Amino acid sequence: MIALLCLLLVALTLALVLWNVKAWPAIGTASATAPRAVSILIPARDEEPTIAICVRSALAQGDVVAEVVVYDDRSADRTAEVVQAISQRESRVRLLRGSELPPGWCGKPHACARLAEAAHGEWLLFLDADAWLRPGAASRMLHEARARQLTFLSAWPGFVMQSFWERVLMPLLNTLVFSLFPAPLSLLRQDASLGLAHGACILTHRSSYVAVGGHGAVREELFEDSRLAQVWRAKGERGLCLDGQTVVEVRMYRSSAQIWRGFQKNFYPAFRHSASFWGFLVWHLLIFVVPLLLLIVAPTPTAMAAGVGVITIRVLLAVRFAHPLWSVLFHLAAEAVLIGIAIASWWQCRSGRGVEWKGRRYRQAKYTQA
Repeated sequence: MIALLCLLLVALTLALVLWNVKAWPAIGTASATAPRAVSILIPARDEEPTIAICVRSALAQGDVVAEVVVYDDRSADRTAEVVQAISQRESRVRLLRGSELPPGWCGKPHACARLAEAAHGEWLLFLDADAWLRPGAASRMLHEARARQLTFLSAWPGFVMQSFWERVLMPLLNTLVFSLFPAPLSLLRQDASLGLAHGACILTHRSSYVAVGGHGAVREELFEDSRLAQVWRAKGERGLCLDGQTVVEVRMYRSSAQIWRGFQKNFYPAFRHSASFWGFLVWHLLIFVVPLLLLIVAPTPTAMAAGVGVITIRVLLAVRFAHPLWSVLFHLAAEAVLIGIAIASWWQCRSGRGVEWKGRRYRQAKYTQA
């Protein structure tokens, strides 16, 4: 009975993954765009190893970029000094010095809100400091937004993975999202629930950003990127997340410890209630773990079909997102780590201990009561 249930769920998930792989579009090429239309805004806290690459990739976008503004969020390293040195050579670069985090705000939403207040461009492109833009990225995103009549466009980035644990664990992020989220449906319907974004790269129209309340509307959110996309749609504005692997790349984490902390920070806060969190966890186990365990302990034809379906899902997503195919071999080990992260995130939030990120600990009361 369990094997049959797993097979049914795997088949449904495989159908969704095939739809995402085949029908979710990438950001297209660009035609001529207006000069100095975009302000590139970079929140940065302790980003000394990556900030120079990020800023230079922004400057390389050409005349479409009016300015590159970096908010140094009270870094303990040389982030500010690196940006300051670049600004002395490049007039388009400005450095904002961070202030104390106000009560009720998370760090990144506050940094982005401050950046938006200081920007002059018609369009605001929020870029993470550990990301870098491909040549022509800003023009391509602006052209895509105008062609689709969007005021919000997020480019889902390509993940740069170098260490063993990055290559094993980071593919699970795309697996989690695109085995659950119907990305092509978000092009057809503007429901708020279909809002999706990756915070590494988000382009917004200034007037719409102000109208929806900007990052102030998600000031308490640790999972602020997709929450902002949902608020955007709920306010009647048009927003989309498209495949942006050829537009922007990001190396989100550089070690297993960073992956653990980063995933833990976002996992439970991505759900609004404990019931939805535990429901998701059971659903995920039935699709991605139980079939392979059954294949080991009770290899019936049904279990074998479900197991093959799981591997097919992972291979399809690996090809679509340029993950190393060998990472699929470590699927069960990666899942064990993921489940551990999920439960740790739930416990940290529900116990009131909070989650820690970049020297700050967040203890939102809403996560202890949900």
